[in-house]
Amino acid sequence: MTTILLLASLTTLGYATWYLILCAASPWGRCRRCHGARSHRTTIGTRRDCRRCDGTGRRVRIGRRIAEYIRAEYRAGHQ
Repeated sequence: MTTILLLASLTTLGYATWYLILCAASPWGRCRRCHGARSHRTTIGTRRDCRRCDGTGRRVRIGRRIAEYIRAEYRAGHQ
């Protein structure tokens, strides 16, 4: 049983490390609303620029936003 728990925790730690490296190397990801298409269909069927990404198709990754928030809090506490 401990082998399974160790394997699961190492897998989770590996994934978290990979995601942090990804956020540091490439902070931009596809927009979740328009899926990178820059526009989406409205309820009446017309296409409109995505408001979340301002029609760029790219947004800052969640992990990058969290890292920036932690960094800002750390800097604000040590001034």
